[in-house]
Amino acid sequence: MHSTNNLPLAASEMASLWTQYMFDTMSICFFKYALEHIEDTDIRTLYEEALELSEAHVEKIKGFFQGENYPVPKGFIDDDVNVKAPRLFRDPFYLNYLYIMSLQGLTGYSLSVGTSIRADLRRYYIEVNSETMRLFEKILDAMLTKGLFARPPVLIPPDSVDFVKNQRFLTGWFGERRPLTAMEIGNITFNMNKMHVHVALKVGFSQVAKSDRFRKYINRGVKISNKHIDQFQNIFREEKLNSPMSWQAFVKDSTTSPFSDKLMMYTIQLSTQIAIAFYGTAFSVNSRRDLGAKYMVLTGELARYAEDGANLMIDKGWLEQPPLAPDRRNLSKGKKV
Repeated sequence: MHSTNNLPLAASEMASLWTQYMFDTMSICFFKYALEHIEDTDIRTLYEEALELSEAHVEKIKGFFQGENYPVPKGFIDDDVNVKAPRLFRDPFYLNYLYIMSLQGLTGYSLSVGTSIRADLRRYYIEVNSETMRLFEKILDAMLTKGLFARPPVLIPPDSVDFVKNQRFLTGWFGERRPLTAMEIGNITFNMNKMHVHVALKVGFSQVAKSDRFRKYINRGVKISNKHIDQFQNIFREEKLNSPMSWQAFVKDSTTSPFSDKLMMYTIQLSTQIAIAFYGTAFSVNSRRDLGAKYMVLTGELARYAEDGANLMIDKGWLEQPPLAPDRRNLSKGKKV
């Protein structure tokens, strides 16, 4: 059996490595700052493990890039974090943040396994996926133990298996709505949980942002995230279902920035892009027309917000360029790019 380790990295492999490098260098900055303030020993232990994993990932990814003679991304460095800045978040938020970040990591690593061709890349992503699964188990156990995890709605078991009788199952306009399916409930709960973290992060970042333009952008994002939460809560309220908890109360009143505006902007941009992806997943398994229409509207709003964020990052010189295909159009004209 021939080894595939000497194959050049495919675009999909380069993309996953570049994305993870950016994510992990950002996470290292956040983890180092959090560890200066976390008092709960259980949460501190989880953050120490998360920091150790991210630092190991960064070194491994550097090796992959260097093996290809490809420039190592800049990502985020010590200059992007002030670990001595006053506390911005309380311990419970730090635990929930780690929960959401580990969920996002699991999603990304699973996708990376499927888009990797080289055997060493596949082994790497299977390994980091397993590491993150073990960490996720510990995080969720800690949240349950500390009473910080709001369980999703619980359904009453039906008397028997049933089949859809007619097309009314697909309708969802006023007066014709059927009860939500388990898949629809699960996706709304998941998206609400993420949006609650978005709001708390943005509220904290808005207090410490240095750039007025960036602060205005963050505050716009707070309004968007709260609007989306309200929309989801209204759906659950109509169904008499419980909603996830808010985390805004765990933001402290510090106005001293622990992070560079560039890092905070990247965090917001990344969370917005991931939210768009999860809205798309929810849309794909949704069967009620009113929910489908709602996801389309909300996704469009997030897409416009993300585009404006990208323009802001370009104007500020904060947007690191991902790997590009050769510019054949200019090369064919004899232009060096």
